[in-house]
Amino acid sequence: MAGKAKKPNKDAKARIIEVLACKSGMKQDVFEQTQQAFGQLKAVLQELAAELGKAIAKKDPRLLVEYTEQGALSARLKTAGDTVIFTMHSNVFLLDQSNSLWKTSYLTDDDTRGYFGVINIYNFLSDSFRFDRERDLGYLVARVFINKEGHFFVQGKKQLGFLYNDLADNVLDKDRMKGLLCSVVLYVLDFDLLAPPYDQVSQVSVQEMKQVEAHSMISTGKRLGFRFHSDSDEVS
Repeated sequence: MAGKAKKPNKDAKARIIEVLACKSGMKQDVFEQTQQAFGQLKAVLQELAAELGKAIAKKDPRLLVEYTEQGALSARLKTAGDTVIFTMHSNVFLLDQSNSLWKTSYLTDDDTRGYFGVINIYNFLSDSFRFDRERDLGYLVARVFINKEGHFFVQGKKQLGFLYNDLADNVLDKDRMKGLLCSVVLYVLDFDLLAPPYDQVSQVSVQEMKQVEAHSMISTGKRLGFRFHSDSDEVS
């Protein structure tokens, strides 16, 4: 005869309640900070698009800068031939224990500051969307990490990585947000599309050729990309 299931220990229930109230509540704080920051990011993107679009139209009306609302967790900024997509992840992450930020007093004094919401920033070619080239590639340009106190740091390529790595002092207000977005746009515009190796595109099937007029079947992207002068570093 099977024994009766034991009732939960009072200490265990108290511990569960403590963890829910502290850890889960803290994660809600992180999510809300990230959500607020992403809302501000979209507002600044819209403002920046209007400013840049008006200025560039005077120099060359063929060039368009446009902001597009993509829902609660995504937004796009089209800058002529490039489209930058910003996405907010819905989950909260603990910073990898190998990260050097754990050695700073800011995190050792309060390890809950090491939980972050994440905003990912990707670069695509605008024509990939215009011509519905589903095989085209986009690349991660940077990741913005935001904690419960609204402090942030950025993982990214070259200047995007070292300009915004002071977690203890970086608070994501409107001015810093605009500076970060300008850095992203400049970085995207500074590296160019590379022609794929000849051998990679030297053969094409009849089926692919039949579809060329409607949709190019040759995958296109800023290969391995992010070439910023002699840039070869990876986003870490």
